[in-house]
Amino acid sequence: MDRTGNGTGRPPAAGAVRQDGATGHLGADAVLVGFVRALRAAGVDASTERLHAFLRAVAVLRPEARADVYWAGRATLCGGHDDLERYERVFAAYFGPSGEQARRPVPAAPPPRLRLVTRETPTGPRTPGEGEPPGPPVAALAGSAEVLRHRDFAALDPAERVQVHRLLAAFALAGQTRRSARRRPARRGEVDPRRTVRELLRRGGEPARLRRHARVARPRRVVLLVDVSGSMAPYADALVRFAHAAVRAGRTEVFTIGTRLTRVTRELSHRDPDLAMAAVAAAVPDWRGGTRLGELLREFLNRWGQRGMARGAIVVLLSDGWERGDPELLGRQMRRLHALAHQVVWANPRKALPGYAPLAAGMAAALPSVDAFVAGHSLAALERLAAVVRGTESAAAPVRGAHGA
Repeated sequence: MDRTGNGTGRPPAAGAVRQDGATGHLGADAVLVGFVRALRAAGVDASTERLHAFLRAVAVLRPEARADVYWAGRATLCGGHDDLERYERVFAAYFGPSGEQARRPVPAAPPPRLRLVTRETPTGPRTPGEGEPPGPPVAALAGSAEVLRHRDFAALDPAERVQVHRLLAAFALAGQTRRSARRRPARRGEVDPRRTVRELLRRGGEPARLRRHARVARPRRVVLLVDVSGSMAPYADALVRFAHAAVRAGRTEVFTIGTRLTRVTRELSHRDPDLAMAAVAAAVPDWRGGTRLGELLREFLNRWGQRGMARGAIVVLLSDGWERGDPELLGRQMRRLHALAHQVVWANPRKALPGYAPLAAGMAAALPSVDAFVAGHSLAALERLAAVVRGTESAAAPVRGAHGA
C-alpha cells in the first residue's frame, strides 16, 4: 500500500485539513502543519521549504511514533542552535510530556493508511528490549492541541485551559528589525576608514584589503497594553500569559489598562508563568473593573510614550474597545500614539464573532489610527498577531468605517 496514504506516492499537501473517515479526527497533515505554525509563533524560522521537508520526512517514517515525528522535525525545522530550545518547548506542549519520555515510540495500532489516529488499541507482540510504558497516542495529544488552537478562550473548560496555558508559554513576540546607528565589521558594506587606516599603518603602508562595516539590525521594542476590565474577563488571563511569554522573549513592555494604568513588565519577568500571574494579580488593583481607554492612553503617552518608550516601537492594544469615557479623547490620543509609534496594532477578541462590526464608540474612534486590526480570541489568532508584529505576515487593512468587519 502507498505509504503516504493518498495513492499518489507524494506527501500530503501542506495546509490541507483532512478528516479520517474511520475516526473523525484531524488527519496527519493538519496536525503536523498546526505544529509548524506553533513553532513559528515561538520564533522558529520554519519556512515553507522546511515544512515540506518535514512532511516528506514524516511520510517516510512513522507518524504514529513520537520519536519519528520528533527527530524528523528536529532535523528539518531547526535552523540553528537557538531553535533547539524553542523546538523542545513547543514539542512538549504540543505532543505531550517533555524529555526522553516524549521521544519514545508510542504503541498504536497501524492504520490502513499512514495517518495520525486516536486509537489506543495495543499493537501485536513487542520485540525484546521494547519495554517503554504505554502513553497517550500522538494523535490524541497533537490533534487536541490543533483543535484548541482555534477554540475561543471564553469557551474553554478547566482541562483545556491548562493545555492552552502550556502552548501560550511557548510563544515568542519579537518586533520587526530596524537598522541602528551602531556598526559592526562585515564582509560587505561601506568602507570603514578607521579600521582601513589602522590596517595600512600596521602593514607599514603596504597595500591592504579595505575594511568594511554595516549597520546592526535590532528588533524594535514591543509595547503591549492589555485590557483587564470586566468585559475582557474571559480573555484577560490568556492575554496576560501571552504577554508573559513576550516579555521572556525580548524587548517587550507590558501595561494593564482598566480603570488604572499599571506597568507589569517586572512582574512578568518571572520565569515561571504561574508565579508571574500571581505577581500580576497582586500588582493590578482593577481586575474586572471599568474601562477608561482614552484617559489611560493619555497617561501612558505623557509618562512613558512621549519620553521614548513608544517612539519607533510596535504598540499592541489587546482590548474589545468598550469605552466608558469620551470617545473623542480616545481618538485624539490614538492619533498621538500613531504619530510616535512605528506601527499600531489592535487585537480585539470580539472581532471573530459572526457579524461583528466595530460599532462601539471607542473602537470606531480608534480605528482610523490603527495600522493592523486583528482578532485575539484564540491561539491561532495570537499566532497571527505575533506574525504581524514580526513583519512576517501582512495584516488586512484596518476597518476605517463603522460597518466593516
